[in-house]
Amino acid sequence: MPTITYVLPDGTEQQMDVPCGQSVMDGSVRNNLPGIVAECGGSCSCATCHVFLEHAPEGAFDDAMTEETDLVEFLDDAAPNSRLSCQLIVSEACEGARVRVSTSNG
Repeated sequence: MPTITYVLPDGTEQQMDVPCGQSVMDGSVRNNLPGIVAECGGSCSCATCHVFLEHAPEGAFDDAMTEETDLVEFLDDAAPNSRLSCQLIVSEACEGARVRVSTSNG
C-alpha cells in the first residue's frame, strides 16, 4: 500500500497508506484529514478537493482530463501543479507522492 504525504492547510504533514485503486481524496477523507472537503464525493464536479502535486514519481498519476482542467482553470489559487485529488488514482508507482492541500477548499 503506497504512502502518500499530505501537507495540510495548517502546514503540518500527515503520511497515510492509501490502498491502490483509491484516490488521493479517498485517502484524506477516510482518515479524517482537514482541508479536502470533497463535496461531490469524487465525481470531478466541484473542485473542493484541490491539491498541489508537489512530488510524484514519473508516470505515477495519469494526466489531467479535460473535465479536471476546466474546473481547475477557474480556481483563484490555481498553479501549474494544481490537481483535483479525486482524479489522482493511487497505484504502487505513487509511493512517496506528496500533495499540499489548498487552503481555499470549501
